[in-house]
Amino acid sequence: MTRSRSLVRRAALLALAVLLLVPLLAACGDDDDSGSATDVTVGLTYIPNIQFAPFYVADAKGYFKDEGLKVNLHHHAVGEDEFAAIVAGQEDAIFAGGDEVLQARSSGVTIAYVAQVFYQYPVALIVPADSPIQSAADLKGHSVGIPGQYGANYIGLLALLASAGLTEQDITVQTVGFTQVQALLSNQVDAVMGYINNEPIQLQKQGMEVRTIPVADTQPLISNGLAAMDSELKDHPDTVKKLVKAMLKGVEYTNAHPEEAVEISKTYVPTLATDPQQATDALTVLQATIPLMQTTGTPGQSDPAAWQSMADFLQAHNLLTGPVDVSEVYRDGFVPK
Repeated sequence: MTRSRSLVRRAALLALAVLLLVPLLAACGDDDDSGSATDVTVGLTYIPNIQFAPFYVADAKGYFKDEGLKVNLHHHAVGEDEFAAIVAGQEDAIFAGGDEVLQARSSGVTIAYVAQVFYQYPVALIVPADSPIQSAADLKGHSVGIPGQYGANYIGLLALLASAGLTEQDITVQTVGFTQVQALLSNQVDAVMGYINNEPIQLQKQGMEVRTIPVADTQPLISNGLAAMDSELKDHPDTVKKLVKAMLKGVEYTNAHPEEAVEISKTYVPTLATDPQQATDALTVLQATIPLMQTTGTPGQSDPAAWQSMADFLQAHNLLTGPVDVSEVYRDGFVPK
């Protein structure tokens, strides 16, 4: 993945977290007195934020420690190259989007996805509740605001258009930066692309009722999960399996206990403890995120067909640097059976 793509994704995450601006703080795992625990560093691709609640929960509840792991949660700075630390051996695993991992692999980064956390791609088309746009097919002739021609929002727009047999030439694409909320509120555009657990919440807070058309309903795209370099998977497979097991327990507990997850997260995101409104917003965001982290299948397991479909889609839209073997991108042997 090029540096520009990595910087773009950092900006996209900034939009996802706009409700919950927090200072750049490092959150580390609890100290382990045993001396026998295996040190593991997990890259979290944004500053401390409620989106990482499952990791905070797994740490605070001792799930990592129970697996004999001493986990350091390494938050990335805004603008930091997404995969630089893991490629340099400074991280053992990373929480990243499946599309990002696929793009990185296509550019020569030997990284593989081992466990899914978000089972639905979190991006959607957002329109006012009274909009005549009822489906992707209705976009023809309308204007759509996106941050730019990059990242998840752009990929999502392309997917929606393709599902309706449309192209960018059939609509007016407006680059609005990460001001989708203001663009829709001011009638600058007819619709915007945004994260299901972010922009609709902001718009509703400002008095606009909206409808969403989720990208996940039209094109299989793999969202966030845990990934690691091939070398890590080869040299320390048991450690990766333990990390995945503990992380998935954190996801399960977060889904079942969102209020407690927010309380736990206050230790890792200090402004949640000092600003009641941010804590309230965090709970709202988390409650909107939980449906994305729920599956009727085996927790952590991805759908190989969805991976192939995503690879074909990204390749067709020239969003991969080179050819990639999907069987090398997703490894299914690290999820508890």
